[in-house]
Amino acid sequence: MLPPFCFLVALAVVRAAIAYAHRRGMLDQPGQRRSHTIPTPRGGGIGIVVAVLIGLPVIALDLASAELRLTLAAVWLGLACVAWTGWWDDHRPLPIVPRLVAQTAASGLLALALCASGVPVPWLPLLLFVGVGSINLHNFMDGIDGLLAQQAMFVMAGLAVLALAQPAHGLAVAALAVGFATTGFWVYNRAPARIFMGDVGSGSLGFLVFAVGAMLWRIAPATCWPAAILCSAFFTDAGMTLLVRIWRGRRWYSAHREHLYQWMVRGGRSHGAVSGSYTAWNLLVCAPAAYAAWLMGAGGWVVFAVVYGVSAVVWMMLKRRCLRRARERKF
Repeated sequence: MLPPFCFLVALAVVRAAIAYAHRRGMLDQPGQRRSHTIPTPRGGGIGIVVAVLIGLPVIALDLASAELRLTLAAVWLGLACVAWTGWWDDHRPLPIVPRLVAQTAASGLLALALCASGVPVPWLPLLLFVGVGSINLHNFMDGIDGLLAQQAMFVMAGLAVLALAQPAHGLAVAALAVGFATTGFWVYNRAPARIFMGDVGSGSLGFLVFAVGAMLWRIAPATCWPAAILCSAFFTDAGMTLLVRIWRGRRWYSAHREHLYQWMVRGGRSHGAVSGSYTAWNLLVCAPAAYAAWLMGAGGWVVFAVVYGVSAVVWMMLKRRCLRRARERKF
């Protein structure tokens, strides 16, 4: 019953956040680097955060093993840290340094908890890198109505299935709690969005995807391949965009509108259609591929390599089509 409870909590908090954002003037205005056309409240991701912060202690007390409780405590503290800096940034912009400090502290706390539960210490730097990278990647990919919420709902459902297969019941419930809480937010974020997630939500979801994936990897290392496949839509779009910007000598860390999903919107497709395209990739490609990788165990890297190779080719083809349509619309 915990996941549906998290859905209801998120639903109520997001509804209250809409009124709060209007009162405080927390509105994202349309601009050259943004994909929306009307002022829209931000900060709705606080609903996801509140629901998960309530749910995690319940899981730790009722469903988790003693070993998992320590890791869930680290997740709770890390989530609170990332969410607080994001909530602050949604009210007034924070410099990059304190944000990175908070992200590193949250990822490091979880990495240390994993090491305390048996993960070799040499993995610590990689865990730090992946954690901070996931937080920022999901922040970059939160640019149109419903996209990040739908991605998180899909990924958490997939991670829950992988956890049940181990079996790791407590971890599966944690993933479902995040997924249901995100669904409560999505009710108000689907196109046309009544509220945006804000940094409080995008950074927190990035941290939670990393946290659940890392805990699952700790239990069954071979699950890293199907878990990474579930994330391929976002990892490919963010990764390919980053590589192109670095190749062209641009400031890769600055705000922009060069992700594939942004080009698709600029080309005339609606937010709902673009978000639906990513969901179609998830359901038609990622879900069966992740299942195949799970069946192959340690050999799942083969399916992982194929999926990411295909996704890179698809990304380049769609990007060229978008650029061609943009030139045609211009002339």
